[in-house]
Formats: sequence, C-alpha cells, structure tokens
Amino acid sequence: MADSNEYAATFDLIDSDDDQRISARELERLMEVLGSPISAEQAEEAVRGIDSDGDGLISLEEFTAYMGSRRG
Repeated sequence: MADSNEYAATFDLIDSDDDQRISARELERLMEVLGSPISAEQAEEAVRGIDSDGDGLISLEEFTAYMGSRRG
C-alpha cells in the first residue's frame, strides 16, 4: 500500500477549504481548472467510488488507497 505522505501534497491542493476531506464540489472545481469540466453528478459519482466509509467525502487515507490502486 502506498504511503499517504506520497499523496499528501496533491490531496492538500484539491482540499481547497482545508477540512482534511475532498468534497464533490472541490473535485468539480479541480476538473474545471484542469480544463476537463465535469457535472456535479459526475463529481458526486466519483467521490462515491473512492469514499470507503460512506461519509460522502474523500479522506487522505481513501485518496491514498485509490491512487495506490491506480499505479498498477
């Protein structure tokens, strides 16, 4: 499993309100900035796919697990 420190800086950039969670709205804004806008529904679906504890937000631990799984 990947070390959360490896992804902490990226996580912090996405977590614009500094609450230690990534919301669907923060993900939606990130995608807008990156030039690949997504709908609110798409952002909510993406968060649901990563959110393992069901709180509707992505924690650093969940983000790290997701990013580590994508390394293949």
